[in-house]
Parts: sequence; structure tokens; C-alpha cells
Amino acid sequence: MAHPILQVNDVHKRFPGVHALRGVELEVLPGEIHALLGENGAGKSTLIKIIAGVHRPDSGDIVFEGETIELHSPRDAQQRGIDTVYQELSLYPDLTVAENIFMGHTPKRRAGPFTLIDWETMYRRSRELLAELEVYDLDVKRNVGTLNVGNRQRVEIAKALSLEAKLLIMDEPTTSLTEADVESLFATLRLLRERGVGIIYITHRLSEVFELADRVTVLRDGQYIGTRDVKETDEQQLISMMVGRTIDNLFPKQESEIKEVLLEVRNLVREPYTRNVSFQIRSGEIVGLAGLVGSGRSETAQVIFGIMPAQSGEILVAGKKADIEHPSQAVHHGIAYVPEDRGTQGLIKQMTLRENISLAVLDEVSRGAFVSRTRETNLSQRAIEQFGIRAYSTEQIANKLSGGNQQKVVVGKWLASKPKILIMDEPTRGIDVGAKAEIHRLMSELAAERGLAILMISSELPEILGMSDRILVMRDGEIVAEFSREEADQEKIGAAMMSDEVMAQRKARRGGGSARVDG
Repeated sequence: MAHPILQVNDVHKRFPGVHALRGVELEVLPGEIHALLGENGAGKSTLIKIIAGVHRPDSGDIVFEGETIELHSPRDAQQRGIDTVYQELSLYPDLTVAENIFMGHTPKRRAGPFTLIDWETMYRRSRELLAELEVYDLDVKRNVGTLNVGNRQRVEIAKALSLEAKLLIMDEPTTSLTEADVESLFATLRLLRERGVGIIYITHRLSEVFELADRVTVLRDGQYIGTRDVKETDEQQLISMMVGRTIDNLFPKQESEIKEVLLEVRNLVREPYTRNVSFQIRSGEIVGLAGLVGSGRSETAQVIFGIMPAQSGEILVAGKKADIEHPSQAVHHGIAYVPEDRGTQGLIKQMTLRENISLAVLDEVSRGAFVSRTRETNLSQRAIEQFGIRAYSTEQIANKLSGGNQQKVVVGKWLASKPKILIMDEPTRGIDVGAKAEIHRLMSELAAERGLAILMISSELPEILGMSDRILVMRDGEIVAEFSREEADQEKIGAAMMSDEVMAQRKARRGGGSARVDG
């Protein structure tokens, strides 16, 4: 076995009131993709920030290439060959691809007494670095702000290569990527592995661990739980290590009595996103909406909720036509919307849990022009108890909650408005497996016990299959297929999601095999 490129030995880190890391261990080999797993709040982010030079450990050692090192800044880490690609990419949108790749270490040339940027060398080296990643069609003179997320991520990785990175840390890299971009990213990481780069890969998606990683380390509550060879473990074992218990049913779907139609849309049009979209959702029913990124799923939800009013078509709530041109009108008609991006669209993260929970019902918790703090507190305390929100009090700042608990706050905020119809866009994106099971249980209870009609939009096909009574598939802004729970499977849904051209491309990439869609 090769000597480790990185060893983290008995690392502790404390913040005010929190012992974030308690004796954490990690070992990464050169040419290894090492997955790092744990629930929200397990200490993953703190650990990678220590390795990246953002934080310094209170005690313990960081050994890199056999040498015990102290990192005082991210620049220290980069100079040693450690680079991090965070979930929120740190690029300059108004600068070019080449300028971003060589930010802080641009090639120079002498012109008499002057030192100038060597633009030709920078452009040439940028093309060479992208070619090493098998990216040949990206204009290095193009502004980064005009690129999609997948290409911006490639620029980040090329930037790491320009710094001669020996250890690359990837923090939730697939969260906002299309399926094609995910495949491209995985191909890139495999290339880097072949070249001897060590990779720490953080994800909440266990399917990615088994597809990509060589070994996996699990943290729980700031402690090191263990390291396993991926080939010698399974999903249930990793879940048990992460949450300290087995989760027997990740999709706890209850049988519910499906009654009258609560939401019906007829020939809904909002160019260029949706075209003649029609469907129904009944009381007690969870309808899953599947489709590739860009198919019009989220846009359909936003049209129904009045964020982007429909250009034509009808929305009916409980059989009556509803004119919805603004979210406030949707709320009046009993529609609630849990958005895809809870951080920017679902919460005001600098405000308290109490203040967030009451946002959708300010009229009910107000006396004249004044908000009743007592009413807000009672409302938010009920939400904490009902949804199992882990917070020290109603006064906890939303930004300090874990991802799963933030999602519960968003759901609690909208359920306070007593809706008939609940739209949930990517309800478990970016949250750990334990929190996913809790969100799924909550959805099932809302449908079965309260009779809500739920529209669930998800990129994860296991979630669509596990939680839906009926499944709709969108492609190019239209509903192209519908499946009952009994007849649906990944192959059928995947085929409906993709055009014939995309299917042919996927087959070609996989050597003529059948297409497969991962959750």
C-alpha cells in the first residue's frame, strides 16, 4: 500500500459552546477517492476547513506527505498542494476562464523595466489544463459568469491543477449539476485518481459513494466512527454508522385514502418553460414530478404558485377557478410552496426560528401594526414539537440549524397557513439520510392524516418511486408520461425523461449498454 498523502490524527476543534471535532482521524492515499460521510452537524465541514487552512485545530496533527504541518491560511494549503472546491464555487463571474484559473499566480513576462501579464502563456496553459480534464470546447476568453454550473466546476478543478494540487477536496459537488454534468465530473475525478491525486469527496448521496469511491470514512457528532473499503460495506452499514441506528425504511409511505381533486391545471403555458401542462392531484395523494434539469419541473411549480404567472391556461383549486398572479393569491387559495433553494427562497437565514415560522401568517400573529411575540413563540414552539426540529429554543438563528432542520422550518412555516395543497421542490436536497427519512415520514403523514394534496418534485428517482402514489414525467416543458405507483420503475421513468438523441448518446458513452438513471 502507498504511503498516505494525508493523515489527520486525533484532531479536536472547539467553537463557543460547541465541541465540533473530538479526536477525529482521516487517512487519504495518493490516487484514492475517499468519501467523507456524516449527518448535517457531524463535523465534515469543520474538518475540511482545517485541512484547507481556514481553521486551525485546537489539538492533534495534520501530516501531509509525511511531514507534520501547520496551515495558517488557505493560501498555505494551496502552496503545499491542497485545494478545495466548495459547494458555493469561489470564482469571479466578470473575469474570464483563464483569469480565474490563474488568479493569484498569473504568468509574467519582462518588458524592459516592467513586469507584464503574459496573456498568451496564460491562455495556452489554460487550454492545456482543460485538455488534461478532457475539456476541449470551453473558450478560455469567455467570462465565467456566462457558464453553466458544470463548466464553472471544471474551471475550479483546472484552477486546482494550475496550483499542482496533490490533494483535492470536493464538497457536495453534484448538488446543482445535471445528470450529464455529474457523469462528466465523475470521469474527471477518475482521471485525477489515475494521475495520483488524492481526493476527499463529501456527499449525502450514498449511490455516489458506491459508484465512485475507494474508501469511506464516517463522522458522527464530531467523532470518528470508522473507515471502510467501499467494496466491503453496504448502504445499511453506512447508514447505521452515520445515524447510530438502522433506518429500516427510508421511504415510510403510508397508505392514504385518496379523495376529491384539490388541484387541477389545464393547458398551463409560460413560455419558454411550460407548454400545455395539464394534471390533477387529489386529497391524500402524493404526485411525483420527475424530469431532467431544465425540463420545466420547478418552473411549473413557480407558475402554479404565482412566482411566474401563467400566460394562458387554468388553475382550479377544489373545482373552482383560481386566478393566481402573485404568491399571496396562491396562499389565499390554500397553496403552499417549499422551494428548491431553502437558503435563499425558503428562509431568511439571519432571522430566528420564531420569526421564520410566522412569516406566512403575519396577519394571524399581529395586533394592528404590531407582531405579537407571544403568538409567534407559541406557533414556533408547536412547530418544534410537531416536526421534531432540533433547536435549543425558538430564538435560534435559522442559519445555525442543520440542513434537515432548516427544511423542517420551511415546511412548518407553510403548514402554519393551513394549506390544502403543498408543493415540495427537491424536499431532501443537501440533507443527510436520517433527516431524509424524517422529511419523508412527515410528507406521508400530511397526505394520509391531514389529506393534503402534495406535488413532489425530485431529481432522485428512488425518492420519486418510494414516495409517490402517481408519477408524472416532464421533458421540454411538457408532461410526456404518467405512471401509477405499481407500474413505475427506474427504467421506464428514465426512458421517458430523455429524448431519443440523449438515450443514444448515453448508450454510446456506456458502450452500447442500456440507459440507467441514478437517483
